[in-house]
Amino acid sequence: MSRPLRIERAGGWYHLTARGNERRPIFRDNRDRAHFCELLGEMVNRFGIGLHAFVLMDNHYHLIVELTEPNLSRTGQWLNVSYSVWFNQRHGRSGHLFQGRFKSVVVDPRQWGLKLSRYVHLNPVRVGCLGLGKTDRQKMRAGVSEAPESRAVKERLACLRRYRWSSYRAYVGLGKRPEWLKCDRVLALGGGRKEEQMRNYRDYVETAVREGLTKSPWEALQDQVVLGGEQFLQKLRGHITGDVREQRGVKRLSQARPGLEAVIANVEKVKGQSWAEFRDRHADNGRDLVLYLGRRVCGLKLRELAAVAGMNDYGAVSIAIRRFERQLQQSRSSREQLKRVCQLSNVEM
Repeated sequence: MSRPLRIERAGGWYHLTARGNERRPIFRDNRDRAHFCELLGEMVNRFGIGLHAFVLMDNHYHLIVELTEPNLSRTGQWLNVSYSVWFNQRHGRSGHLFQGRFKSVVVDPRQWGLKLSRYVHLNPVRVGCLGLGKTDRQKMRAGVSEAPESRAVKERLACLRRYRWSSYRAYVGLGKRPEWLKCDRVLALGGGRKEEQMRNYRDYVETAVREGLTKSPWEALQDQVVLGGEQFLQKLRGHITGDVREQRGVKRLSQARPGLEAVIANVEKVKGQSWAEFRDRHADNGRDLVLYLGRRVCGLKLRELAAVAGMNDYGAVSIAIRRFERQLQQSRSSREQLKRVCQLSNVEM
């Protein structure tokens, strides 16, 4: 297994998460959760971390942190190992508690800090028992779900407001803010005078519950590790380090991205047809390849790709990309086609 790519820089914002091994619970009761929060406070002091948001779910956690020095790997490893040792001793178990290493995403705080904090805080209501499970959310995005009843909305809001194991209550004045939690930076991103920011943030988060949860920020993720635009990525390139053999994303992220026009031109060369000829063909291998590289290499959003390909629904772009990924597993000719286009585009996958 390749090691996860880390981009560590002082002042950088990161989303950290770790899931229980085999998706099993990492918190069995409130004593477990309370101890993890104690470790968060120690982590902040020990490593000089700024902790902007958190949520503890039964089998995973989410954190938004800010580094004051490039020590992300040491911080995440210390937290998981410290909690695992304590948890195993308390519950008389042995073996791995977490499913592999923690995962991290570097975040552009100006573009994504506010949206990502909302995503983190909405985790307690993003569950099936409240009608917001994975299938329910897919129906919402497709526009085939019915409007929620007022009773259901009230239940979801009540769950969000009373959930003790997240930073949301501190953000909106429903609970005391721990000394190790920073709320001001994210609240300021929501705009308004200081006395208005808490109310504005509450409206921002709870409107998503009333009107239907928004799409996941991970749909905009670049190369699995960056949540930000092309300019943000350019600034990061000087901080990308790692073993190219073990971390395949190192070389790819270090290179400048080709534009979609260049990718289309190279697909045309390999396919021997013009983009106008195959763009509108359903399930055409060349069109799907353009969409796949537009997402993976150019870092474009699904909506942007849908516009270029003349598709009405950006969900159809996601389907086309997944279809091409299946072809890569099944078809040698598709793999050769991808390889040739990448060589012409001077990129590595």
